[in-house]
Amino acid sequence: MKIAIRYFSKFGHSAKMADVVAEVTGASAKTVEFPITEEVDVLYLGSGVMLGKINGKMVDFIKSLTPGKVRKVICFGSCAIIKSPVPQMQKLLEAQGIAVDERSFTCRGSMGPLHAGHPNKKDLDNLRQFVESTL
Repeated sequence: MKIAIRYFSKFGHSAKMADVVAEVTGASAKTVEFPITEEVDVLYLGSGVMLGKINGKMVDFIKSLTPGKVRKVICFGSCAIIKSPVPQMQKLLEAQGIAVDERSFTCRGSMGPLHAGHPNKKDLDNLRQFVESTL
């Protein structure tokens, strides 16, 4: 099974999470600046939110995807205020005709003193268990 990992991380939260996904899957974690150039069975896609929205670079990356290149996406992310970045990602992916796994992972991300230290070790351990359950 061919696995790819892409993420956008402004403050390092999604990068930390993508590194955990990479440890579990054995795939390389890359930013969304690296396009998907070959067919993949599963794309783990991670993002945070800023002012309630996923970053425009993530939006552009999702719009570059095609069902011929990506068979299925599993979303992950962190946020401090809204519930999850996943619904925004899912809506864009589905508009591209790409299957989105119903399983996803979201944890707290820090925003200044709000939820300081997140994602923390427990969050990352939970992510590790989640990714193992998707393999």
